[in-house]
Amino acid sequence: MSTDVMVIGGGIAGIQASLDIADKGGHVILVEKTPSIGGRMAQLDKTFPTNDCSICILAPKMADCYSHPNIDVMTYSEVIGVEGDAGNFNVNVLKKARYVDETMCTGCEECVVKCPVKLPNEFDQGLGERKAIYMPFAQAVPRVVTIDKENCIWFIKEKCGACKILCKREAIDYDQKDEEVNINVGSIIVAIGYDLWDPTPASEYGYGKYPNVFTGMEYERMINASGPTGGEMQRRSDGKRPHKLAFIQCVGSRNPQLGHAYCCSVCCMFSTKEAMLAREHHEDIDSAIFYKDLRAFGKGFWEYVERAKKDYGVRYINSDATVQENPKNNNPIVVYDVAGRPEKEEFDMVVLATTLIPRSDAVKVAEMIGIPLTQFGFFESKDRILGPVDTKRDGVFLAGYCREPMDIPESVAEGSAAAARAVETVLEKGVSV
Repeated sequence: MSTDVMVIGGGIAGIQASLDIADKGGHVILVEKTPSIGGRMAQLDKTFPTNDCSICILAPKMADCYSHPNIDVMTYSEVIGVEGDAGNFNVNVLKKARYVDETMCTGCEECVVKCPVKLPNEFDQGLGERKAIYMPFAQAVPRVVTIDKENCIWFIKEKCGACKILCKREAIDYDQKDEEVNINVGSIIVAIGYDLWDPTPASEYGYGKYPNVFTGMEYERMINASGPTGGEMQRRSDGKRPHKLAFIQCVGSRNPQLGHAYCCSVCCMFSTKEAMLAREHHEDIDSAIFYKDLRAFGKGFWEYVERAKKDYGVRYINSDATVQENPKNNNPIVVYDVAGRPEKEEFDMVVLATTLIPRSDAVKVAEMIGIPLTQFGFFESKDRILGPVDTKRDGVFLAGYCREPMDIPESVAEGSAAAARAVETVLEKGVSV
């Protein structure tokens, strides 16, 4: 029987679960698919309903997690096979080659500056650029660069090699190979988070067609001081700062035709926060939120909405909305109705609160581990009320948005709950942690 616990996913839920287990004296292997832990929370500027800095909350937890003596963090790694039973799982993990020696790289980024290849930055939702050798984001943990083999000139043409020439620590290793390792653990926590839905198929909103229609996460990266525009809002069409913003709710959510019949749980407060942030940046900003139903159900949420109305002048309009465009100035025009009477209003920028969906690899993970999915594609709990973090496979637990839509505080709470259940499982199997 193994005393170790594997946590799959290095977002806030996975980090919290890892820290809780490690602080109890247990040993954790945290596996994260991307080059850095942090997850979606690292992309956010602020968190609701307090408007606290997101990375200011997250970064210390990331650092504590990586430096904890009881936690082994495996970034740029992926679980590819699970066998065995509770107390004795054998997990195969593919550790992908960074082509950089993690023990030697100091994260100075001199190699990044000199790399000639420029690519859209996924972390910034394509609004900014990164190089073929890159740091995922400023606060990345571990602070180690990664080479994008698919776009690196050295791997395509065996030319360039600037990063290897510049690296004084000799950390660049073009001969590095992917490595498969087998790890024995007593229990598993799945915390793989969610994906962002691409609203392009919903043509009524004009995303991808009208340049000044943005998604909520694009706006979040744009208004972030460490984002591609240094925290300044900019229209795609002319780079100018908007003065009038519209936020449209439930884009893709609560829509059975699109397969998303559920509420994504966070978009009402998400847009409220973003409208407040716009006003904090510029006092002359006029913001309107178009909503179907305002779901302010969490602690302090209704007060948060009232504060947005009273202190920030945010207008809330209860109506479905679609988007057209004024071709003369590329201004989006929101079409809605008031008591059955059609209305139109022109804005400088429209921000879509797109739904959050299960990860694209959720089906593969579910089949590999042997746990079912719900009708919406999230991982299914053993009992949504009495055992929300348990699954139908003994020894496997869930935490965060991969189980069902929830906000950051709920994800943190579920991380702690899953950690407690994982430790209980090890104890039940006769192994002392």
